Amino acid sequence: MCLSCFSRRALLGLPAMLAGGAALPLARPARAADAPLRIGYLPITDAAPLLVAHARGMFEAEGVRAERPVLLRSWAQVIEAFVAGQVDVVHLLAPMAIWARFGSRVPLKVVAWNHVGGSGLAVAPDVARLADLGGRTVAVPFWYSIHNVVLQALLAEAGLTPAIRRRGGPAPDEVGLVVMPPSDMPPALAARQIGGYIVAEPFVAVAEAMGIGRVLRFTADVWRAHACCVVAMHQRDLEARPEWAQGVVNAIVKAQLWLRENRAGAARLLSREDPNRYTPHPAAVLARVLAPDPSERAGYLASGALRHAAWEDARIDFQPYPFPSYTQELVRRLKSTLVEGERGFLAGLDPVAAAAELVEERPVRHALAAVGGLAAFGLPEAFTRQETIAP
Repeated sequence: MCLSCFSRRALLGLPAMLAGGAALPLARPARAADAPLRIGYLPITDAAPLLVAHARGMFEAEGVRAERPVLLRSWAQVIEAFVAGQVDVVHLLAPMAIWARFGSRVPLKVVAWNHVGGSGLAVAPDVARLADLGGRTVAVPFWYSIHNVVLQALLAEAGLTPAIRRRGGPAPDEVGLVVMPPSDMPPALAARQIGGYIVAEPFVAVAEAMGIGRVLRFTADVWRAHACCVVAMHQRDLEARPEWAQGVVNAIVKAQLWLRENRAGAARLLSREDPNRYTPHPAAVLARVLAPDPSERAGYLASGALRHAAWEDARIDFQPYPFPSYTQELVRRLKSTLVEGERGFLAGLDPVAAAAELVEERPVRHALAAVGGLAAFGLPEAFTRQETIAP
């Protein structure tokens, strides 16, 4: 199957497709222990650890042969490729992993966080505050995304009601929501087809660089140090070739450490100027996210894009441990988040049990121990934390 040739299925039809195909990965025999790693990714900074690990030979250093990562265009394509068994490891939106595992019975496991933060709400220049979005449409990358969850928390704080986009447009006290691939968002904003979009970087930085929009809020300034994307692999691989799976996680953890220490270099490596051409973005735009000028922070504080100065969080950061408290709170919030399509599975989903079933944390704990523990990422040596959410 050609991964670059997936049709743009309507997202409403995707759950039905998954329900029919979700058993396929477990039904097939596990791949040989020495079969090469196949990675699927979107050209966003969320994919940075996977791409860095490939570019710098970190997978091979762990005894895992890796094919060149396959660039996909939308989240629908990513999950389709994963379910079809065309890729072994992907970065998925954290809520999307919950939806896939429990709503569509995809036998996947989250083995690590891919990054924290790294997303924002970009709006048209005439939008000065959240209230100005009333009667307009905002694009999200997927219904089950941290972006949709955070956006709806912001709208509630502003007294606005989220609505599925319909003919005639939203009412003055509503904000219409529409799902859109990240690459389509800047053109839609430039054409004033939407009033804003909330998405992963560097597409927020793209709006700034093109002069078509401004940052209204950064998502990690609403939900502190939230995971945006997680690393997911097939459950069968964890069970049938555990040493291979451990090697994959080891490489991803080491790639995240390298990213923290080589931010400017990472911007060049991931850019279109690098021979690998992992993404179509210029290094200057990626550097705005990965290695921003410290002076920019004052401007974001003055504009209100950042409201919690004491948090002192980076625009994007990297740490691999999947704190259970985050997954648990995410499940709770998804229960009251507006999404299109079937969502009945959420009603009976217990947050604590769901987090335990979704995440396999033994490989990442082992990988962390080998590099100095959570302290290597500037975190306390505790595998628990308190979630902080302040719209």
